[in-house]
Amino acid sequence: MSDLYENDELMTDKDKKKALKKAEKEKKKLQKAEKKDKKNENSEVNKTDNSIGDSDAKKAEKSTVDAEDENKKNLDNNVENDNPDKKFDSEDNKKKRKKRKKEKRNANEVNVVKDLLSLILYIGAVVLLCYFILTYVGCRSRVDGDSMNDTLQNNDNLWVDKLSYTFGDPKRFDVIIFNYDEDTTYVKRIIGLPGETVRIDQDGNIFINEKLLKEDYGREVILSNKLGRANQPVLLGEDEYFVLGDNRNNSSDSRWPDVGNVNREDIVGKVVLRITPISKIGTIE
Repeated sequence: MSDLYENDELMTDKDKKKALKKAEKEKKKLQKAEKKDKKNENSEVNKTDNSIGDSDAKKAEKSTVDAEDENKKNLDNNVENDNPDKKFDSEDNKKKRKKRKKEKRNANEVNVVKDLLSLILYIGAVVLLCYFILTYVGCRSRVDGDSMNDTLQNNDNLWVDKLSYTFGDPKRFDVIIFNYDEDTTYVKRIIGLPGETVRIDQDGNIFINEKLLKEDYGREVILSNKLGRANQPVLLGEDEYFVLGDNRNNSSDSRWPDVGNVNREDIVGKVVLRITPISKIGTIE
């Protein structure tokens, strides 16, 4: 610029104007370049600031989380410091839990023992009840043979009433079960009662105290060769009974010495019911 003004006297007016315009253009270019550089510089600064801002935000967030964790930790420490017996309380709770478990286990064991005792008592009661029923009330018996045809058949299952003879005495025409020996019982019908005399004549008629007995239980008339010892009067003792099978000609009964008179104490009970076969279930007369 100094050189330009030093030579002002040598330049024409036209040349001066050109030189001034050129100088102004260069000045504007310099100013534009400076603005551009400044703008780029500001952009870089903004980018740096944004990056720094994001990083600072993340750091701030992390610091906040760390602060919260630290506060929580401090709070727990404070609580623990404020409650020095917490550890001991935990131990006490463990002991209490163990104690409760032990008590529960003991209670369960006691319940098992109670249930076992109840079961034993129940079984004992059932056994006693069965014993009482079979001894004093009744029992089941099965027919083996044809001596009681047509009233009873072979393999019929019967219910025997013992209770009736506990409170009363056997009656004429009762169908009874009595002990023949230790292992065998017979089923027959009572014909003669204690103190009576029984006799059967050659025509098969039965006499009680020399009076004709009217009955129709016999399957058929007694044959003359089946009279046995009853062809003569048979006197019964105070506790003795004379019995016959309904199948009169095919029965081992009081006519024969191996059976003889039946003692009261050998009578098991009265046959009252046929249980099977189902088609013939019903009472016995």
